[in-house]
Amino acid sequence: MRKAARTAVAGLLLTMAAACGGTPSGGGATPSGGAMTGRGPITLATGKDTSRNLQNQVDAWNKGHPDEQARIVELPESADVQRDQMIQNARAKSDAFTVLALDVVWTSEFAANRWILPLPQEQFDLAAFLPPTVATGQYRGRLYAAPWKTDAGLLYYRKDLLDKAGVKEPPKTWREMEADCAKVPGVSCFAGQYEKYEGLTCNFAEAVNSAGGTIVDPATGRPDVADLAAKRGLDFLVDGFRTGLIPKQAITFKEEEGRRYFQEGRLLFHRQWPYQYALADRHDGSSKVAGRFAVAPLPGLNGPGVPTLGGHNLAVSAFAGNRASALDFVTFLSSEERQRANLLASSEAPTRAALYDEPELQAKYPYLKVLKESVLNAKPRPQVVRYGDVTAAIQEAAYAAITGARPSGQVLADLQTKLQTLTRS
Repeated sequence: MRKAARTAVAGLLLTMAAACGGTPSGGGATPSGGAMTGRGPITLATGKDTSRNLQNQVDAWNKGHPDEQARIVELPESADVQRDQMIQNARAKSDAFTVLALDVVWTSEFAANRWILPLPQEQFDLAAFLPPTVATGQYRGRLYAAPWKTDAGLLYYRKDLLDKAGVKEPPKTWREMEADCAKVPGVSCFAGQYEKYEGLTCNFAEAVNSAGGTIVDPATGRPDVADLAAKRGLDFLVDGFRTGLIPKQAITFKEEEGRRYFQEGRLLFHRQWPYQYALADRHDGSSKVAGRFAVAPLPGLNGPGVPTLGGHNLAVSAFAGNRASALDFVTFLSSEERQRANLLASSEAPTRAALYDEPELQAKYPYLKVLKESVLNAKPRPQVVRYGDVTAAIQEAAYAAITGARPSGQVLADLQTKLQTLTRS
């Protein structure tokens, strides 16, 4: 049913795109080549705005650009569906999407297929951004997507419950986390994102990397999931579901399901992105844990874990009109001023390095130091051209293991074979 629904949505998008006539929203033919020309209305294609602040950012642009109004095209929450719809739009050569909010791991795929345009690198002060975020927007030495919002997995934990149990520090290892959970009865121990979608790839990558393994070696481009380290990482998740360390209902968790579970006070530890902080700390009755939680680096096998680098960058569609307006809009949203405003309103992680060290921001969000450290220590998911096929293979394998359908050793051996085919030049 999920596959059928996804196909229906993609088909609807193509119908809408065809109705647009394939001409830029400002009129005339789509510019040829990579010229950043044309001014007028634009669209921003992005996933569901869980921050609840994106419209405010767009309103700030629209206020100063009455003839170049931007409109949000909000796609579903699922990253997989977002990617599918953006690819369908590109293959139809539709101008329905002007600016694309790309998951940071999609850059290589979209650039290699010429679905997005290279950006004038000199227009962006790249030295002002966190280095890992800049790398996510580059392909073969050129900038294709401007660093906008970054992400790294964090450990949210109920500080009030740990304090009551006499636990003075958050866990640094998986074993310590399990021991802490044994001291706090009445709540589930730990959860992340385990539904079969992009979030599972992120959680699987964190488990493997935090056990000393790797999925695809960034230096050689070769997969390496058939070793003992990768098995130890996957087994942390498999054993978590088997023993109850991870609640069984977490098999359906994406970001929002887990956030609500944590905010309802039903979870001691939660692996989640930075956006959760502001929502969980609301004192309007929507969160039962407001003022009662804190944030720490993720734990790992023998010490602090390795978070997955996430986030979204801004790219200009190769089939868009009004590209000059689009480029200015990308520069506007990725500016330090706009990123500061967004951080204050939403707790989403900025890509501008200086913001992490501002006293005003640190006072509002004490976790910023932990977040900056996590981003700098994070590892990206496999940066490959056939990313869609690679992440689908990872999701199938990890899901089969954590649901008990197949043993982890066999799953990883089969995944190694599949990834070797998918990453072959």
